[in-house]
Amino acid sequence: MASSIIGDMTELFPGERTTGYDVTGRLGTDYYAVFADLDDADREVWERAQRFVDEVADRMREAWDTAQYPLEVARRFGELDLLTDGIDHPALTRMSPLAAGLVNMEVSRGDGSLGTVLAVQGGLALRTLALFGSPAQQDDYLVPVARGEVLASFALTEPDHGSDSVSLETVARRTETGWMLRGAKKWIGNGASGGITFVWARVDDEGADHHGAVQCFLVPQDTPGYTGTVITGKASLRGIHQAHITLDDVQLDADALLPGAHTFKDASTVLYSTRSGVAWSALGHATACYEAALQYAQQRVQFGKPLAKFQMVQERLTGMLEDLTAMQLYCRWMADLETRGQLRPVQASLAKYHNTRAARRIAQVARDLLGGNGILLEYGVMQHMSDIEAIHTYEGTESVQALLIGRDITGMSAFA
Repeated sequence: MASSIIGDMTELFPGERTTGYDVTGRLGTDYYAVFADLDDADREVWERAQRFVDEVADRMREAWDTAQYPLEVARRFGELDLLTDGIDHPALTRMSPLAAGLVNMEVSRGDGSLGTVLAVQGGLALRTLALFGSPAQQDDYLVPVARGEVLASFALTEPDHGSDSVSLETVARRTETGWMLRGAKKWIGNGASGGITFVWARVDDEGADHHGAVQCFLVPQDTPGYTGTVITGKASLRGIHQAHITLDDVQLDADALLPGAHTFKDASTVLYSTRSGVAWSALGHATACYEAALQYAQQRVQFGKPLAKFQMVQERLTGMLEDLTAMQLYCRWMADLETRGQLRPVQASLAKYHNTRAARRIAQVARDLLGGNGILLEYGVMQHMSDIEAIHTYEGTESVQALLIGRDITGMSAFA
């Protein structure tokens, strides 16, 4: 509130009587009652995620503004048993696909960096270990990673290979005692957090059956030759650090190899599983933007009446709700398909393709409806708008998703 304090009296200046706008609260938008029939177990997980988001909200706002990665928040994530991402393993607490999606949606509604912590720690790293790790590797790391006690990363993308990650050049050479890794990786969440990294590399082992194959290695980040450098200057996902990694003849014992990962298709299996999580994350961002715009339109007065009484504003809000409801329906049906064991990877690609595009549209309209206030971080929309740009790209760009879907519906590959 703009004011002048004189003794015990507060003077309001003409034209500055509004103290601000409360636009970040949850409205529970669910126009088609898509989530009205949750069972008690799924609802408890969702509510636990909501409490977590509320608990760390102030810290995450500060972290995003200052480009810090609050590791204590990542560990708190695990303490609340919210990182397992629906992974089916006897050592992990099982979430249904719907509950896992709701967690992803809720944490992204609160903060996109939190959503990326979940995508990296749970969706990528923990899933890789659960699917492909040896019993010894799982005994050592599975529960600590799930609990956030050990931060973990998934290193596939390279500086020269993003969408064409199948062409990765990081090499793993056989040695007398195990393996030597040499190469570089980029955009690796948690890659400089002091934990462990699952490095995908091309095997150089002349005469062996797996020569030339892409396999995965568990690398503690304190291993000599491993250097993770935080990437600075990001305008998106500023509350989590991504790293540029160099592997300078990193020496590993033979048991560093994940025995269940044999080819690049295994890396793709992990990526397909997390693609649905990106669709849920986009829904979380879009929900925050739509609800902020709706609340702002109800509170902001111009020309003597709330913005919500203007026809143009109501039409824009309706268009946003149209997109948001479609996103919810995509996510719910995708979760139901996965529960029945019927979800195909390309169906997750379609959900990711649709939802990140729709989230972009919703965020743009929300920013516009908030006018000049739309660029202020305190109202959330600009932060979500920036973070959506990252999820629109990672786990497969819009173009890659379109080519995957196009190949499926036409039976013809258009990949170069």
